[in-house]
Amino acid sequence: MPCTTILVGRLASNDGSTMIARTDDGHFDDKKLIVVKPKDQPKTYRSVISHVEIKLPPKPLRYTSCPSVNLEHGIWPATGINAANVGMTATETISSNPRVLGADPLVVRKKAEKEGEPEIPGGIGEEDIVTLVLPYIRSAREGVVRLGSLLEQYGTYESNGIAFNDENEIWWLETIGGHHWIAKRVGDEEVVVMPNQFGLDNFDFADAYGEQRTCMCSADLKEFMERNSLDLNTDGVFNPRWAFGSRRHHDHIYNTPRAWYMGRYLTPTRFRWDGPNADLTPESDNIPWAFVPEKKVTVEDVTFLLSSHYEGTPYDPYAASAEKKGIYRPIGINRTGVTGLCQIRSGVPDAVKGVEWICFASTTFGAFLPVYVNVPKMPEYLSNVTERVSTEDFYWTTRMLGALADPCYGASIMHIERYQNAIACRGREILSRYDREIAAGADVSLLERANEELCAMAKEETDACLSRVLRAACERMRNGYKRSDN
Repeated sequence: MPCTTILVGRLASNDGSTMIARTDDGHFDDKKLIVVKPKDQPKTYRSVISHVEIKLPPKPLRYTSCPSVNLEHGIWPATGINAANVGMTATETISSNPRVLGADPLVVRKKAEKEGEPEIPGGIGEEDIVTLVLPYIRSAREGVVRLGSLLEQYGTYESNGIAFNDENEIWWLETIGGHHWIAKRVGDEEVVVMPNQFGLDNFDFADAYGEQRTCMCSADLKEFMERNSLDLNTDGVFNPRWAFGSRRHHDHIYNTPRAWYMGRYLTPTRFRWDGPNADLTPESDNIPWAFVPEKKVTVEDVTFLLSSHYEGTPYDPYAASAEKKGIYRPIGINRTGVTGLCQIRSGVPDAVKGVEWICFASTTFGAFLPVYVNVPKMPEYLSNVTERVSTEDFYWTTRMLGALADPCYGASIMHIERYQNAIACRGREILSRYDREIAAGADVSLLERANEELCAMAKEETDACLSRVLRAACERMRNGYKRSDN
């Protein structure tokens, strides 16, 4: 999936929380938010795409999931937080190169060539990873260990990046070829930006093969590199991006501009981002994987970036007049199915540490709704989504909102901005109120009521915005005519 990921360390955030967030940019994949109970987790998992079968450990944890509504091509859970307050997002499709993929080919399912011959299953992929990992881990670090072992045993048929977070740590794992992997702990004071490219630009092999404080990798990664001459560094400092990633023209129009815009927002004065003497441009290959932001980062900063389309630059596709508008792939894009922000908070009771901020469809026109994850089920407004278009659920109403607002952007963006702000303000007020009640000793069952209140608020605001945007779109239909026009 061509997605965009942001990771925020606990000291980089305004409230000490860790945040991992990603736009799931499929092909208009209809999505919903559900809770998977331990009794509903399979004992043996079979992939729809690769047909690999994997026996799962006993005693899974409850977790949230954003599966596809149509399961024809698999579950595709996208993102979630489990009962141990560990979050996960999977996956960010990343780039690689022929040297890596030739040395360790992707594990693709091979159909039987003749009747009676067995097929050869493929490896694991984005369809599978959340289901295989999230219910069985109690820390972000454990997520890396479990996923790494699965990759080494079963392989993968695609190149992906996966994030895990708990209250204290964020870990980022990237696959290398079919069976190898590399992972790094995000610095507490750092924010990571990932736009569909191999991201890691530094790595400590001594730590990975030693204490593993901040680095981990497949056991033979260094030997694999040496055997296949993958290290391209000339100064003795290892850069994983050069070894395992790509530097193509396609990257310069599809990927690096997104990293440039996010870095420009996070560190506006540390680098020269614009003009003929810019330090970093939308097509630079050396945009850092991680930044120390110039101010504390909020949920609203993350949701703005994941909704952005190069506002304030010559590349904004909605700009009235811009010489280069639309030449780069924006972050907020039409085909997004769901965007999930997994926030694990500090300084609050364990029952309310995990909050998932959910936005369906195009983030440019949608709103991020917070919900508590420590519940046995999600409200129907989020979970009861079918393939039938309806204004009774958050997914389809948001999808309609974007489709109506896009053609009349100038007339509708005011309504969209007010709507997004209303959801954010009212959502935070509701969270704060229920946080206080739980801290005062209220039973955790109260969180179901909190989520119902959050969804009722979201439906009220979304329906009202849809009405206003529909009116703006109707007024600008091309078959409009008044006798007074003549």
